[in-house]
Amino acid sequence: MRHLYAGKVRELYSIDDDLLLVASDRVSVYDVVLPTPIPDKGALLTQLSVSWFHRLASVAPNHLISATDVPAEFAGRAIRCTPLKMIPVECIARGYLTGLGLAEYRAKGSVSGVALPAGLTEGSRLPEPIYTPTTKASVGHDEFITFDDVVREVGRDTAERLRELTLELYTRGAEHAAGKGIIIADTKFEFGWDSAGVITLGDEVLTSDSSRFWPADEWAPGRPQRSFDKQIVRDWAAGTGWNKQPPGPEIPADVVAATRLRYIELYERITGMSWEHPGAPSP
Repeated sequence: MRHLYAGKVRELYSIDDDLLLVASDRVSVYDVVLPTPIPDKGALLTQLSVSWFHRLASVAPNHLISATDVPAEFAGRAIRCTPLKMIPVECIARGYLTGLGLAEYRAKGSVSGVALPAGLTEGSRLPEPIYTPTTKASVGHDEFITFDDVVREVGRDTAERLRELTLELYTRGAEHAAGKGIIIADTKFEFGWDSAGVITLGDEVLTSDSSRFWPADEWAPGRPQRSFDKQIVRDWAAGTGWNKQPPGPEIPADVVAATRLRYIELYERITGMSWEHPGAPSP
C-alpha cells in the first residue's frame, strides 16, 4: 500500500489499482482533532456508509468495491473503492433549518441563494428539501456558494446532475430514516467522475460525521435538538474555556462513552442490526 492522504478522521491509501479509505476513531471539533479517540467510531462510520451505499445504489452509482477485501489491520473500518476524479463541490441537502444554514437564513433570509419563507426558527422543517452547495476547502472552512456558482465551476449539465442526485439521495435516505423514527436534518455528499466519466457517489454517506440525525419523537422547532453525532463533544468543548486552537483538550471518559453510545444507537436503528465490531480494534 502507498499512503496518499491523511484527513482529520480518514486515511487514504493506494492498493493495487484501487483506493483504500480507512476511518479512524479520531474526533474533531472546530477543525481541531482532539487527543482522545471514540472507541469503534471508525468502524461505525464505515459500516453505516456501507449499508447506505447498498441501499441507495439504485439512485446513484457509488465507489464501493468491497468492505471485506481489505488488509486485516483495517478490517471493519475500511473500504476498497474505485478511484474517482473528485468534483470540487460539497453537495449539501437540507430538510430542516439548523447549523450554518440557520445562521445564513437569519442574516439573509436564504441559504446558498435559495430564498426561504419568513418566520422560520431553529429546527424548522423546510417546505421542501433544498440544495445548498459549499466550496470544498482544503484549509479552513467551507463557504456557501449558489447553484450558479456551481454552474460556473463545473458546467450546467454537471451542476444540474449534482443537484438532482443530492436531493434524491437525501429524500430516499430521509424516508428510510423516518421509518426508524429518525429525522435527517441535513447531510453532505461528495461526488466524482469515474474512468468512464460517470458521476459517482464517493467518500462517506449519511453518517454521523456527515449528517445531522435527530430522534423524531423529540423534535420541537425553536430550540436545539438532541442529535446522534458528536454534538455532545462540541457542547462539552464549548464549556471548557478552550480557545478552539490546537492542541485540543482530552475528552472525559463519560463524554467519550456517551458519544460512542449515540453512534451505536444510530447504527442499530438505521440498519436494524445489533452492533458488533466486524474487525480489529482501531489503534
